[in-house]
Formats: sequence, structure tokens, C-alpha cells
Amino acid sequence: MGLAATPDELIRLDEWVRAGRQAALATVVSTWGSSPRPVGSHLAINDQGDFLGSVSGGCIESAVVAEALEVMADGEPRTLEFGVSDEEAWEVGLSCGGAIRIFVERVE
Repeated sequence: MGLAATPDELIRLDEWVRAGRQAALATVVSTWGSSPRPVGSHLAINDQGDFLGSVSGGCIESAVVAEALEVMADGEPRTLEFGVSDEEAWEVGLSCGGAIRIFVERVE
């Protein structure tokens, strides 16, 4: 993939890392039913909680950012799952009737 085809969130992630910031990347790895974002969607997050991109159209981003900060702190990647049967998903606003799985990893 050439630079011209690189999504903005990946470019920003690279800028943060080159500037010495801690960063993480959240990627939608699977969906079921109605989902606001397709597989492969990204959310780039830095150690100050700034982010760019979307993994859910805004309904669970705050929960993903919180988990990404933990990933940056301990270096352990996580797979997050949100769905209609998940109490946290309703609390953070995933009411689209589907389910989503997101992989969060630290980027160095």
C-alpha cells in the first residue's frame, strides 16, 4: 500500500510514534449482524487519549480508548467484544443490534 492509499489514522499513528509518544491501534476484526463499521476499520490512540478514526461510529469509542490506554501501559494486546447481550455495550451505546470484536495492540 502506497502512502497515498494509507488511511489518515495510520499516518497519524506513525507521526505519534516518531515523536516519541506511546500509541495503540484498535482494529475491527469481526462483526455480526448490524454493525456501524466494517472489518478492518481502525482507531489510532495516543497516550494522552487523543484518537483518530472510528471502530463503531462513535458508540463505543470511549471504552476502546480506555482499554487502549491500558494496553499502552502494560504492553498486553487485548481483544474486546461488544454486543447486544453485553451490558457494557448498552452502557456505552452499542444498540445497533449486532456485535463487534476489536483487537487493540500497542504500536512502537
